[in-house]
Amino acid sequence: MRDRTGNTVITTVSLVALCSGAWLLSSGTASHPPPQPSPAQAAPSLPGHHRPEPGTAALPPSPPDRVRIPAIGVDAPLMGLGLTPTGSLDVPPSERKNLAGWYEAGTTPGERGTAIVAGHVDNKEGPAVFYALGALDRGRTIEIERRDGSVAVFTVHAIEVYDAKDFPDEKVYGAAARPELRVITCGGKYSKQTGYQGNVVVFAHLTAVR
Repeated sequence: MRDRTGNTVITTVSLVALCSGAWLLSSGTASHPPPQPSPAQAAPSLPGHHRPEPGTAALPPSPPDRVRIPAIGVDAPLMGLGLTPTGSLDVPPSERKNLAGWYEAGTTPGERGTAIVAGHVDNKEGPAVFYALGALDRGRTIEIERRDGSVAVFTVHAIEVYDAKDFPDEKVYGAAARPELRVITCGGKYSKQTGYQGNVVVFAHLTAVR
């Protein structure tokens, strides 16, 4: 659902279905874990960094069709995602490893508010669309191709990893006064019994439109 300012409203949305670690489980080894963000890529917490960085004026709503992250070789179509009956975010079909999704009941990327994109880190065959997400650095760009023909360009301002039990729902999904984007996949500690124990989250804001 959405509020009247276009912000995404999500409360305690679980991403468990993304996090089975299908490739590592099927191979019986954890020797190929995906990269995890370093502490240096977290949001700055020093005095003077609490104000939002400059951005670009918001766009009108338009569904996204494709996501590109040149720095890590992502170029993938987007499908709409909803919520499951248990309240968790639905996920793209795991067999389509180069497919990501966006939360279509929320903000569209480029609109004022917080837009959500999510995808698998792996499937039974190997790495999936967001396998390398944790290798991103601040300052890299994410391009969202929109159905109205525009391309919304977001600049990454933080990459963080959270344990599932400490996932900061408000920080990730909460309302934003400017156009922001969250890109989410699995990460953190890995268990052969339960898969990945957390999520990698990329925080970005709109800085250009083509």
